[in-house]
Amino acid sequence: MSLAIPSGAALWFLPFVTPVCLWVIWTDLTRMKIPNRAVAALFAIYALVGPLALPFDLYAWQWLNLPVVLGLGFVFFAAGAMGAGDAKFIAVMAPFVTLADASVFLRLYIAASLAALLVHRLALALPASGRIAADWESWKRQHPGPWWKQPFPKGTALGVLLIAYLALGAISGG
Repeated sequence: MSLAIPSGAALWFLPFVTPVCLWVIWTDLTRMKIPNRAVAALFAIYALVGPLALPFDLYAWQWLNLPVVLGLGFVFFAAGAMGAGDAKFIAVMAPFVTLADASVFLRLYIAASLAALLVHRLALALPASGRIAADWESWKRQHPGPWWKQPFPKGTALGVLLIAYLALGAISGG
């Protein structure tokens, strides 16, 4: 699979983005929150590393993705489909994704979301998970009812998604 993001840019971003994404995964699992500091950190990474990693015209145009995705995120937030932290984090992820890769990124998002949901639900069903991570908010918020209506820490999928996109971009030779 070849992506439009320049492989050199993906390589530049990956070591800076990965710790932030891992932090988001952890905090969303343990507290069901994506810290504003993580959102600000990802914003700062694009602002500071972007001009070094991308041609300036592409870097500048990519900023337009942020307000568009933020607007869509707030629509989903207002509809109850995601939390505000999810909407903000997706918005600051958007400049990293080239428009030409939007359909691939959406497919990766679906795959990452389904995988994260499956792993979370399977882990929740294991007795050992309750002993190891009993104080995790993502376990405590579960309530009776169908599995698809249960709260789910979407930051887990979002963190994996951005890491996977950049890693694929780095190896695709775009």
